[in-house]
Amino acid sequence: MTELLLRLAVPTPLYRSFDYLPPRACNPATLQPGQRVRVPFGRRNVVGILLETTGESGIAREKLKHATAIIDDEPILSAELMAMVQWASAYYHCPIGEAMATALPVLLRRGDSPDAPVITCWRLTAAGRQVDVNTLARARRQAATLNLLAQHPDGLARDAIDAPAAVLQALADKGWIESVAHSRPDVTDTTPADTPHTLNADQQQALTTMLASLDHFHPCLLEGVTGSGKTEVYLQLIEKVLSRGQQVLLLVPEIGLTPQLVTRFRQRFQIPLAILHSGLNDRERLTAWQQARSGAAAIVIGTRSAIFTPLARPGLIVVDEEHDASLKQQDGFRYSARDLAVWRARHLDIPVILGSATPSLESLYNVEQGRYQHCTLPERTGNARMPDFKVLDIRNQPLEDGLSYPLLDAIRAHLDAHGQVLLFLNRRGFAPTLMCYECDWVAECRRCDARMTWHHADNHLHCHHCGSQRPVDTVCPQCNSTELHPVGQGTERVGQALAERFPDIERIRIDRDTTRRKGELQALLAQAESGERQLLLGTQMLAKGHHFPNVTLVAILDADHGLFSTDFRASERMAQLIVQVAGRAGRHERRGEVIIQTAHPDHPLLQQLVTRGYPAFARAALAERQAAGLPPATRIALLRAEAANAQEPIDFLEDARQRVSDSGISGVEAWGPVPATMERRAGRYRAQLLLQSEQTGRLQQLLGLLVRQLEGLKSARRVRWSIDVDPADTY
Repeated sequence: MTELLLRLAVPTPLYRSFDYLPPRACNPATLQPGQRVRVPFGRRNVVGILLETTGESGIAREKLKHATAIIDDEPILSAELMAMVQWASAYYHCPIGEAMATALPVLLRRGDSPDAPVITCWRLTAAGRQVDVNTLARARRQAATLNLLAQHPDGLARDAIDAPAAVLQALADKGWIESVAHSRPDVTDTTPADTPHTLNADQQQALTTMLASLDHFHPCLLEGVTGSGKTEVYLQLIEKVLSRGQQVLLLVPEIGLTPQLVTRFRQRFQIPLAILHSGLNDRERLTAWQQARSGAAAIVIGTRSAIFTPLARPGLIVVDEEHDASLKQQDGFRYSARDLAVWRARHLDIPVILGSATPSLESLYNVEQGRYQHCTLPERTGNARMPDFKVLDIRNQPLEDGLSYPLLDAIRAHLDAHGQVLLFLNRRGFAPTLMCYECDWVAECRRCDARMTWHHADNHLHCHHCGSQRPVDTVCPQCNSTELHPVGQGTERVGQALAERFPDIERIRIDRDTTRRKGELQALLAQAESGERQLLLGTQMLAKGHHFPNVTLVAILDADHGLFSTDFRASERMAQLIVQVAGRAGRHERRGEVIIQTAHPDHPLLQQLVTRGYPAFARAALAERQAAGLPPATRIALLRAEAANAQEPIDFLEDARQRVSDSGISGVEAWGPVPATMERRAGRYRAQLLLQSEQTGRLQQLLGLLVRQLEGLKSARRVRWSIDVDPADTY
């Protein structure tokens, strides 16, 4: 009988699978797709994923190597996840080995055990049950933790306790609590810890619509204005799913949105949560993955890569802020977590909810085409009202470090009325440009076609594109003048100006520079939410998804950055960002105000947003896209290439364009090749070829043919190239 061969996905950039002989003394009956297999690959030993067993290979049997070992007794990737990853690999044209590796935590890629973890739970000791918490007035966190554990005599998992590790350790040192180990805590009690809020009519209608479809695939776009209570609808829907003994996967676009959301979920559901994001170490990620896979965690919350998390009892997928570009991976395996969520929900036959105050045009197009149901929350909850908008023309206004005098007066008025003020500027650093006033020389990155940003704190110039740094120039390298001055404003410079103008006011700045260390972002957001700091300044990290009940004024310091761009999605992105940051104002009982500083007050985008709101803008933008034949009415893919000189990417893409012309596949247009908008980045020159079609099938057929041909081109050996299907931008 012919010996079975193993067809494996090996982590390599090659667009193919690899055949191996089974390990010696291997029982063929134990082989199943989804198992990890250790194999020799070149001079290394690597871990691959078994795709299938076969009796035939395109390589002579005597030339095949034996696999070293079958690592798993049973598949580590379920048939459902295997199907999704294989589909995504084919749709996004990513090498199958890289796609499979993305679906596994790092430690599992190295061959670690996937055994279900031991979960630490905490419970009161006999001494702890005798403590009078009223005597702990100066240790409120300890008192709250003791009260919580008193309600759960059998103990609570660590993830269900909203207290720092230091608090738990202090209580343990006193002998009041103890840790116990459970392989799988009881998660059957899904009674809400906090009383659910009473829903208004629109929320109740949305919830009723979603509850009617819990037994089958049902994609629903939940569009609700900022502060309309989308999260409360999620929570009450999730409560129903948990009561059925099922799990929920909730995707968020950025790590910055995770802490507040997790806190809210822990307050509502005192059951284990699995949290997955880039801020975890490898062991923490594996533990969360194991809890989801075993079913120990009934709720899984994570950023985009969490879409590959295995679920023991899947019942619902929710994608919050579904419009956010962060849900699209920008390098390597360029998948869209939002679109994979819809695919996975369809395959599992469960509902999927896409939520946003500013839905993507793609989702609105799917509503228009009848593919998604549309639920709307047009009003804020409670007594909160939408803020008033004011467009502030700064063309003839003197500015003080980017702050106009009318804006400064408004800030003072809101501070005097004991309101919080949030200032939004999507540029970090002190100044985006360092310029010589004698000869107009500008400090530029030596590796990118970009200007260097001056960071005052370390007195260095930083490139925000490639990460290179150098000391600030003291004399102009072109004319030797010492008249070098910062031009423009970043958050660091505006922060200094606020300190000088409002020295008596507590301030906070949230951007990538102030949140580098673990825990800093959560601490700063907690201070902002509590109202402890009256002046809030930050980039888009501060703009989306956060609830700051005391903010009464939002100021957008520069609304012009995204109004003019070569990318057709720029106006949509800018509109979404303006609406999202404006939504931080007036979320409680006090009416909010939004001031938008601009040198283009008559721009139609701004006027439409201010006077008619995002829904009107989105309808108009979608009609324009359809008339112009742009996505979502059509599908596009970008073939990108880069090399050490400018001509080689162009030559490679010209060869690729010729293959497109020779393919015989009609209905696909090729545009380019052209240099990228920023042609040189990190010392390499970039170019791109855009492929566009009204028919997804035609575009996919061409890409599948093209990938096989490009690998064999001589010009491909001199460049790094990639394919980006449904790109988030065309830069």
